[in-house]
Amino acid sequence: MNFAVIIPARFQSTRFPGKPLAILGNKPIIQWVYENARKSLPNVYVATDDERIFAAVEAFGGKAVYTSPNHQSGTDRCAEAARKVAETLQIDVVINVQGDEPFIRPEQIDALKACFNTPETEIATLIKPITNAAEITNINRPKVVINKNQEALYFSRSPIPFVRDAKPEEWISRNTFYSHIGMYAYRFDILQKLTQLPVGLLEKAESLEQLRWLENGFRIKTAQTTFENIGIDTPEDLENAKKFLGIE
Repeated sequence: MNFAVIIPARFQSTRFPGKPLAILGNKPIIQWVYENARKSLPNVYVATDDERIFAAVEAFGGKAVYTSPNHQSGTDRCAEAARKVAETLQIDVVINVQGDEPFIRPEQIDALKACFNTPETEIATLIKPITNAAEITNINRPKVVINKNQEALYFSRSPIPFVRDAKPEEWISRNTFYSHIGMYAYRFDILQKLTQLPVGLLEKAESLEQLRWLENGFRIKTAQTTFENIGIDTPEDLENAKKFLGIE
């Protein structure tokens, strides 16, 4: 089975314009993501509509693909890039890695790859057991519940499941809660189908794209990770990442 990693990256960002090219240590954030993904797979591509990002990727020896500036989501950008890459490379599964997570672990990509050892897997994503009770009620940390086959039943910004007859501060000791780590893998044909789906009611309510897929009957396999990714959404996040590396 042939896997390819695609990293959607755009220059415009409301909270942090130019984020992919912001310097962390001695190299841009996008280079960190690219090089860590390459530790798992040889076929890694940055999908962008910005010539500055494209040039930066080529400058450090990476591969980049130009995509339309009109995409509404990273999934849509990923799908277009996958079609272009597939003109010269056989791709069975596309792994979508966020372009603002410089500390992505190759073990996480490997976990997603392993989900496709099962022929029935259409889409895969990562989840992490919650160990901090405050995360359960944090609306910025989507939660997920799974079935006995490790497939996602639902994603929500609300605490799920609700633990009856227990105080919220006791919930973490009464049940296993999972947070969603926003990395995805899709079979090539499934990815193309996902981009044709209209926005659903659940997605509108929760502002979670993956609910559109569930609402349309697609199955999402989950793999557990113990690693917490450090996403960079703001300049303050970049400063925290520097502290994580022990640099100023």
